[in-house]
Amino acid sequence: MGKFDALFEDEDDIFAGTPESKYWDISAQLSEDLLKDEFDGIVARLAAMEAMLAENHDYDDLDATIRNFQATNFTKMAELKKSVYMELAGQLIYRVAE
Repeated sequence: MGKFDALFEDEDDIFAGTPESKYWDISAQLSEDLLKDEFDGIVARLAAMEAMLAENHDYDDLDATIRNFQATNFTKMAELKKSVYMELAGQLIYRVAE
C-alpha cells in the first residue's frame, strides 16, 4: 500500500484527475530549468535503485527482472505509481514555492 492511498478512494473527486494527470498539469507550469533539475533528480534516484537491485540480481538481466515484477504485481504497481506521482508532484509544488 502506497503512502497516499487514502487520498485516492475517489481520486477524480479529490483532484479533478488522476495523480499522473495532476503531475503533468503541475509540470506544465514550471520553467524548463526547474523541470530539467527535477528530471535529473529522478534519473539519479533511478540509477541508485538500479545499482541496489544489481547487488542481488544479474545486472544484464535487470530489465527482464523489472518487467517480470511489473507483470506479476500489476495491482501493486498501479497503486505504487499513484503514490510516486503524488510524491513527485509534491516535490514540484515545493520547488515552485521556494
